[in-house]
Amino acid sequence: MPATDYLLRNGHVIDPANAVDSVADVRISGGKIDAAGSGLTGTGAEVIDCAGLFVAPGLVDLHAHLRSPGFEYKETIATGTAAAAAGGFTTVLCMPNTSPPLDNPEIIRELRNEIERSATVHVAPIGCISRGRKGLAPVDYDALAAAGVAGFSDDGDSTIENQVMLMALKASIRLDLPVMAHCEDPVLIGGAMHQGDVSERIGVRGIPAEAEESFLERDIQLAEESGGWLYALHVSTARGADMIRQAKKRGVHVTGEVMPHHLLMTDRWVAGERILENVDEPAGAPVDAPDPMAKVNPPLRTPADTHGLLAAVRDGTFDVIATDHAPHALNEKQGIPIEQAAFGMNGFEVALPLILSLVRAGHLTLSEMIRLMSWNPARLLNLPGGNLSPGSPADIVVFDTERAWTVDPATMHTKSPNTPLAGMTLHGKPVMTMVGGEIRYSA
Repeated sequence: MPATDYLLRNGHVIDPANAVDSVADVRISGGKIDAAGSGLTGTGAEVIDCAGLFVAPGLVDLHAHLRSPGFEYKETIATGTAAAAAGGFTTVLCMPNTSPPLDNPEIIRELRNEIERSATVHVAPIGCISRGRKGLAPVDYDALAAAGVAGFSDDGDSTIENQVMLMALKASIRLDLPVMAHCEDPVLIGGAMHQGDVSERIGVRGIPAEAEESFLERDIQLAEESGGWLYALHVSTARGADMIRQAKKRGVHVTGEVMPHHLLMTDRWVAGERILENVDEPAGAPVDAPDPMAKVNPPLRTPADTHGLLAAVRDGTFDVIATDHAPHALNEKQGIPIEQAAFGMNGFEVALPLILSLVRAGHLTLSEMIRLMSWNPARLLNLPGGNLSPGSPADIVVFDTERAWTVDPATMHTKSPNTPLAGMTLHGKPVMTMVGGEIRYSA
């Protein structure tokens, strides 16, 4: 059956790849962008009025957990990609901390078959850096690349052996695929939140910033030595951001990634104080402390760290804003001591409104937001979408920057709606997500 042709009329088009930031039409034919401009016509096309809305390339998330294989009780390819589409994402990369881990071509092929059967949006798997994600022995990087991985990571843990990390970085040169490093010294972990004044006040064992920064320093040094491509995952400290800034100045091939929750939330959320940093937005009602829903790895840090991370977004140190969408069953997050709770919060359906709050505060423009959440990630990893150029896949998000909505776990599309934002009112929401010219979400 031929794809429906569409004419998205009178939306404010944001397409940083083509320096477009104006009211225009977008014509879609055969699942691809046919044209973008003013006064377009489309014989036989279904016309969708986008007046008052913004039209942009679909968001691209380079860091998410879809939990398949092995943890489908938390999330499935179907539920995770439905949540991604509801959040405006048209392409997501899934991390390999699964059971079994994604460390050989057969598992990658099986997962890709499941993606083909069940996914609502484009999904590309990330392969392991080390066998079993144990950090001790390398995988066959060439075989995983041939099977279709988009990068290599031991996310959830650091790659312990320096030589394994060095081998992966050297492989990144010939394969042009990033080594996506979770930076955390296993000797310094064991806590449930950031180590500092708040952890001392509420009596929860903390994780020092040095746990992240020491391994980030090691991985930058290895990247500098090898010339390989280091992708620093979920950087959470101002010092870590500056380490990447200085490495880039020295010519190290390093890509920096930051998450919405580290830009806007602090360790005070674990203490039940629901206040967004860097923006003038209403606070949420306090909750009982400590709050396991705010337990994430790396942990929410200090206000000074959120300010330093935002400065690194604004000066170009960070290339990508990703979600680290991390679904967990509610019995892993609720009704248990925070020390026993799982690390992580879901991110697909709240990422856009959270970053839009930074736009409203004047820290970013809409074009800069789309560059960080769509064009940059697609371009860096040679993924579908990220632009509205003629001939490109019609992967599109249409969103309302002002629509107010309350975060309600019962109505979220993810299978595991574990979020500390429950009950809070956010502003900004996708109203349509299109993948390959097909509408995959509408509200």
